[in-house]
Amino acid sequence: MMTTRRRFLTIAATAFALPGMARAGRIHTWQGVALGARATIRIDHPDAASIAEGVAVEIARLEAIFSLYREESALSRLNRDGVLRNPPFELLECLSLVDAVHDATDGLFDPTIQPLWRAYADAGAEGRRPDAAALRDLVSRTGWKRVGFDAGQVTLLPGMALSLNGIAQGYIADRVAAMLAGRGLGDILIDTGEFRALGGHPDGGGWPVRLAAGGTVPLADRSLATSAPLGTTFDRDGMMGHILDPRSGLPSGARFREITVTGHSAAIADAVSTASCLMASREDIETCLSKLPDLTLASIATA
Repeated sequence: MMTTRRRFLTIAATAFALPGMARAGRIHTWQGVALGARATIRIDHPDAASIAEGVAVEIARLEAIFSLYREESALSRLNRDGVLRNPPFELLECLSLVDAVHDATDGLFDPTIQPLWRAYADAGAEGRRPDAAALRDLVSRTGWKRVGFDAGQVTLLPGMALSLNGIAQGYIADRVAAMLAGRGLGDILIDTGEFRALGGHPDGGGWPVRLAAGGTVPLADRSLATSAPLGTTFDRDGMMGHILDPRSGLPSGARFREITVTGHSAAIADAVSTASCLMASREDIETCLSKLPDLTLASIATA
């Protein structure tokens, strides 16, 4: 079975130490799914169950925008038709964030790699690598700056398609946090595959997030995203990673085992941690983080 990044993050999530849960039994934990990943909301509130129901409705609404697996999602229709008129605000906002991260990463974060990703997935299912000539052709069709978007429509050139999997999970966490904050709620931990703490832990301090590579990061009013080059692999040997270089079409190298970034925005932390797996050194990652607001390299594990 191929390892998946979502499974990797789920394994990490199950190892969290959450003070007060066993002692008081008062933290309500909702579990669901967001973009195929297990999602959880941990909240201490008398109306926690009904609040969680509202979160589930919001996640479902956002999935109808960002999912690659729902045929009638906004993103699926854009990829199928090459144009999406009157795009949802959330899609436009996410594309604007992509634009900023693309520039800050010197083009390494590029959602137009979706056709490349599909080529690897199809080849991996057949136990082979993609054809080199086919990869060169697909690379020639990538390029974030060739995507057009404004309030009226989003447009793709022929042969292009987008994957927002490297940013949408974080974006959904941000949107859920904004919805709950708008209701005056706090001391909540949101996990949609990436983490967003709204306030801190009800018992004080931050929510302690234990990383798969070791160590714990306390989160309070902050987000955390982890990327691992071999967190998802296309081959059964687990060596052909899912983070693809838009310049070459090849998987990221084995320089890093896991990179964790924290920041205010889970979407930006998600995207930057993904792109960081393609960078040559810790210094390059730190330089990239300095170009965007309020980002910290919380942990880096070398291969």
